[in-house]
Amino acid sequence: MSEAQNMITETATRIFADLADAQTINNSKESAWREPLWRALAQAGLTLAWVPQAQGGAGADLADGFAVIRVAGRFAAPVPVVETLLAGWLLARAQIASPDGAMTVAPMRPDDRVMLDSGGTLSGRARGIAFARDAGHLAVCAHDQAGASIAIVESAACRIAAGGSLAGDPLDVVTFDRATPLRVARAPADLDQTSFMLMGAAVRALGTAGALETVLELTLRHANERVAFERPIAKFQAVQHSLARLAGEVAAAMAAAGSAADAIARAESFNDDAIFLEVAAAKIRSAEAAAEGSAIAHQIHGAIGFTREHILHRFTLRMLGWRDDFGNESHWAAALGSRVAARGGGELWPLLASR
Repeated sequence: MSEAQNMITETATRIFADLADAQTINNSKESAWREPLWRALAQAGLTLAWVPQAQGGAGADLADGFAVIRVAGRFAAPVPVVETLLAGWLLARAQIASPDGAMTVAPMRPDDRVMLDSGGTLSGRARGIAFARDAGHLAVCAHDQAGASIAIVESAACRIAAGGSLAGDPLDVVTFDRATPLRVARAPADLDQTSFMLMGAAVRALGTAGALETVLELTLRHANERVAFERPIAKFQAVQHSLARLAGEVAAAMAAAGSAADAIARAESFNDDAIFLEVAAAKIRSAEAAAEGSAIAHQIHGAIGFTREHILHRFTLRMLGWRDDFGNESHWAAALGSRVAARGGGELWPLLASR
């Protein structure tokens, strides 16, 4: 990790630790904590880290932004910092300036499609849009007969049907009924809905890896503090075996997500089978780790882990919900299999060995 990434990680960690403590948020019945947290993140340049300085952002490179996303996953705070980061990246690719305030992106499901009509308006429906009702603007990857375009549209110009994630965060359905965007620009040659889904999948894989780190910390602490038969349950061989399995899932998710992020940060274009392999594998493996890791953590915590008073669910439920964002593991497994089959058996090993 570079010195710049260390500084960004430390800054993000300090802000989240000071203003987004999981237990404090869990006990809070109001949302007064949101505004100070968002203000601190914005003032530090973290919400628009991927936006060039000429467009009002921090001008950080991809690796720096990925570091912020991993920290955000470790705290799993219910604010759209990751969505705003991704929206800023998408707009910047099309030379569109990012507005102030929270943003989100659309679509977030591979099968949803937003169309750019001949009159310059947007039509279509996008499901599972995180924090749509809380965001002032949406960055949209839209298509017409000529290819992909990037648009920014006010959320007030869209019809939003409120929904909720497993963790209770906003997860809305957005309908673009001839919505007029504030600005539209052609996407670069290597950016279409598939490459946008790849970027989103990498982001969610990194967030999941970060959340799993915290789940492991919580579970280790509980196992060492919880006493049964006059000794900590961490001393029991069965619990030690479960903890080792959980640590293995966390390590696998971190390795896969980190490798995908590094590959994207070094790549010159998304039109690369190696990028597809890295990101698809990371999304598949992190989603599997989220499911297996959540089950192990809740088993070790016992009944207390399922209570609203305990913070474990803040991480496990969000991880499980993130599995569906930007394509679940079944989608990416099928897509990866199809791509490998199309290359032919003789190309599989060179592709794997090159990674």
